[in-house]
Amino acid sequence: MRMASAFYESGVLFAASDVGVFRELAAHGRTDVDKLAGMLRVNRRGLRLLLDACVAVGLLEKCGDLYGNAAEASAFLVPGAAGDLSGALRYNRDVYAAWGRLTDLVRTGQPVEAPAVHLGGDAARTRAFVMAMHGRALAIGRGAVAKIDLKGCKRLLDIGGGPGTMAGLLARANPDLHCQVIELPAAAAIANELLQEQGLRERVTMIPGDYHATPFPPENDAVLFSGVLHQESPDAIRELFTRAYQCLVPGGRLYVLDMMTDETHTAPAFSALFAVNMALTTNNGWVFSDVELGGWLEESGFAAYGCAPLPPPLPHWLACARKPG
Repeated sequence: MRMASAFYESGVLFAASDVGVFRELAAHGRTDVDKLAGMLRVNRRGLRLLLDACVAVGLLEKCGDLYGNAAEASAFLVPGAAGDLSGALRYNRDVYAAWGRLTDLVRTGQPVEAPAVHLGGDAARTRAFVMAMHGRALAIGRGAVAKIDLKGCKRLLDIGGGPGTMAGLLARANPDLHCQVIELPAAAAIANELLQEQGLRERVTMIPGDYHATPFPPENDAVLFSGVLHQESPDAIRELFTRAYQCLVPGGRLYVLDMMTDETHTAPAFSALFAVNMALTTNNGWVFSDVELGGWLEESGFAAYGCAPLPPPLPHWLACARKPG
């Protein structure tokens, strides 16, 4: 029964974030339901039920008739806060409905929504997806950047780099590094807006195109695959690694930052669940194991393979290999 009702909490979290509860409470402090309903322009009864549910699950605190953000909500759910995850939540909210159609995936083996919808087919969904990926990448990237050794590297190629967030973080951490990011045109256009806002257009160059067909620029010191390979088949991954090998200088480094499982494909639990999520929304979505990844890299000529999970609570694993030379 706990599993059957787990979506209750997700619904409460998404609704509170969507209507701006955490934002307004951060701006105005502890507030009663009447005043907050007026600020948010929502129904008083509906809001009271939502606020009490937020208190019950630990998102808000209640003192008498006044509601305020709990500590974790203040840290992670207020737009603009240092640890803001409100944008990252949008991705989970957007696939919320797809999970209700999991039976269709099992019966057909096909995704329940067209992948192109959030990759350029629908402008609003594409922008929401890219901005959510930006939020997620900021949260994960801040914990991963220090573990990606780019000492001495001048040129990095980020393949399928989405909003350019990881490339931007790496550029900031490595002053001599210039990054190029291959991404689909619709996403690349939004990425350029974000990079302009961050003052990184001179350090991070977007290359609009499909990385399956767009030539990889040569003479790279490092190549990065960040959160992209879990939507590719094994054959496609092998081909991408072969092309990455060819575009690296001798001694060049390849990094893979992604969700992974152990050999059984059943642990960690979140990775196994995320594999289902990817299958619901992409044609070849899944989650591979660290062992499979090492085998593909070795087949492509790479050496010195290493892979380990990032520190909790980050769900990703970080792998590295080198081109001999």
